[in-house]
Amino acid sequence: MSDPALPTELSIPVAILAERRPGVTIWQSHVWRALAVLEEAPPVPAWTKLREESGREVFFAGTAEVHLHRTDTPNYKDNLEAAEPRIWVVLRDTPPDAMNPGMSIQAVTVDPGEAEIYTEGPSDLIEALPLPPGLAVLLASFVAQHHVEREFHKRKRDRQDMDSLGRKGRV
Repeated sequence: MSDPALPTELSIPVAILAERRPGVTIWQSHVWRALAVLEEAPPVPAWTKLREESGREVFFAGTAEVHLHRTDTPNYKDNLEAAEPRIWVVLRDTPPDAMNPGMSIQAVTVDPGEAEIYTEGPSDLIEALPLPPGLAVLLASFVAQHHVEREFHKRKRDRQDMDSLGRKGRV
């Protein structure tokens, strides 16, 4: 059972690397994807180009926070128990300007249920990446402190009272 003195929410800062590469069809000039999640940000501004080779560009996209909530521990636990725990990064297409090349960080989560919600957005790109080891340790500690196993209880349906359906005894 969780201790009421423990914080019920936690925010963990992470850094995101993103990649832009040439498109493979005539309808797309380029394709974006989240490349990696780092536990510490490099000392450069967001959307700094770190590397370019063969038309492929790697950017430090910026920082984001992973928010943990006590009520979501069953999903976190499922993620940690998976063969390869994941972290999901959601990038959103934005108009390019001097500060970014046309993409922004929308969300970063370790909750598979929350990640699934972002698959419905027409302009969101979601990438499941390996969970960094330090973040996995923090997540496991948060789950250990707050997770409460809930027993599954299947409700039984009540028998319908035939009189309540407007049916009277047969004549």
